[in-house]
Amino acid sequence: MISSWEIRDWRRRVADLYAAVRAEPQSAAAHRSWVEGRAALLRDHPASPVPEAARASFTPEVAPYVPELRFEAPVVDAEPERREVPTATDGVVPFARIGRVELPGLGGLDVWWLDSYGGGIFLPLRDSSPRSYGGGRYVLDTVKGADLGGTPDALVVDLNFAFQPSCAYSSDWVCPLPGPGNTLAAAVEAGERYVPLDPS
Repeated sequence: MISSWEIRDWRRRVADLYAAVRAEPQSAAAHRSWVEGRAALLRDHPASPVPEAARASFTPEVAPYVPELRFEAPVVDAEPERREVPTATDGVVPFARIGRVELPGLGGLDVWWLDSYGGGIFLPLRDSSPRSYGGGRYVLDTVKGADLGGTPDALVVDLNFAFQPSCAYSSDWVCPLPGPGNTLAAAVEAGERYVPLDPS
């Protein structure tokens, strides 16, 4: 059983990792640090979603950095919408759509606000690549520290940092997944790739 203190430490380390990403002016170098830091957390941290039996030999597979998949995109108006996602541990998690980002050559994605205590930007992604986790991935989840930066005028959306949610590793986790407004017809060959874990 993961303790509250372990989850607190996990979130602190994730926030520190993304702070280092935002401070690094070279996007490819920031990505390398993120890949290494996230791999260490998934392999070694007691709050990792990777099942304990699989951690010792676990290394996430991440696509090489593609500079063209980094965007600074304005958040444009979108019709208000509310989603309520039931989870096993956090009850019903409410999200409010606060806008949309358009990614040239790929399409648009809805931007959500976690509409409960703490709040935060949530930007999930589902694409057509067979290498992506079928349930989708997250690009931003700022309440948990996954924040690539930006200003009120332009949000940093770097698809190279797309990562698998906890439920991709274990059915013990229930995750909010992308809906139709966060689904791209294109294949996004960037970020973490799905590799089924060895059940042994």
